[in-house]
Amino acid sequence: MASDDRIEQQVRSGESWAAFCDQLKRSGEQILRAEAPADAQTRAEGFRYLSRLLRIALDMHLEFADADFPGFFSPSHETAKIGADNPDNRYQYARLNGRHDYRVSGQRGSVSYLSFGAQKGGYESDGKMTQTGFIDAGQLQLDADGRFELILSQQPPATGNWLRLEPESNALVVRQTFLDRASEQPAQLHIERLDSGQKPQPLSAERLHLGLQRAASFVENTAALFADWAQGYQALPNQLPPADQALCQAVGGDPNIFYYHGYWALAEDEALLIEVERVPDCDFWNLQINNYWMESLDYRHHRICLNKHSAHLGSDGGLRLVLSHRDPGLANWLETAGHADGTLCMRWVGAERPVHPTTRVVKLDHLKELQ
Repeated sequence: MASDDRIEQQVRSGESWAAFCDQLKRSGEQILRAEAPADAQTRAEGFRYLSRLLRIALDMHLEFADADFPGFFSPSHETAKIGADNPDNRYQYARLNGRHDYRVSGQRGSVSYLSFGAQKGGYESDGKMTQTGFIDAGQLQLDADGRFELILSQQPPATGNWLRLEPESNALVVRQTFLDRASEQPAQLHIERLDSGQKPQPLSAERLHLGLQRAASFVENTAALFADWAQGYQALPNQLPPADQALCQAVGGDPNIFYYHGYWALAEDEALLIEVERVPDCDFWNLQINNYWMESLDYRHHRICLNKHSAHLGSDGGLRLVLSHRDPGLANWLETAGHADGTLCMRWVGAERPVHPTTRVVKLDHLKELQ
């Protein structure tokens, strides 16, 4: 039987759907790993995390999967999060086919930082998202009104902005980073394939079958990837060492960013101090508190992130952040939001020389000495 006929039979019989559901069920094993916290809150957030990954996966591999007719969607936001998602970011994602040419057009806006990265691979396949081309707003040619066009192609255009593609490029990731969402205007962006001129075809059995297959693999593999990361951080509790920068880039990190990842665990009467002797000159920096699954905590209702705009520096240019269960009455307090432990992430964006933070755990009663 021909492959297309076999796939059609699997869809008609429900076999495709059953296989999809079976893999989703198996994904739950990542939440039950022996080293992961087994309290009810962490388990509940873990299974919710899988449901969030599924929402992202269905957009990525089914609803917005047609590279001939790309459109932007958000792969991380307030209620769907992956791999220490940045609360100060607006993420946008579009599927590509590196053998075609595309145009992104729009208005720059006033966000603090804007970058475009073409990638290949994916968590659903090889567990990587390797950069194939990159440009940030500082390199863009803009008109007097801040408007621009960016060509995505294998060969550079004669003039104008260009983002390099390889034949294997399959996605565009846009990061818009806000210092202050209340006062900054996001970039307005549109993407289109340049040489299409057709209309999208109705959903086929093959597209449904492959989309479900890739979506389920995305959920399972993404959950496994960052559960592995969290397990590794547990070996150095309440520390914030530099991350493996090559690994961060291999899974889709921004090349202008220097990353730190760590694990925290605090008793009710303890606080974690994160200190930087002197904040370096940079485009942006922030520090965020995550749960065990490397989802940023609920920044809609809790202060779990501070950045270059919102944090208070010392008179000497140094920085002290305080993580604790209760408000200690000090500047730069970060909330645990009811969590006993989790992960955390710090990033310098565009720093010529990153300055590594130090950490120490103190009793809450001792914090009065810092006032």
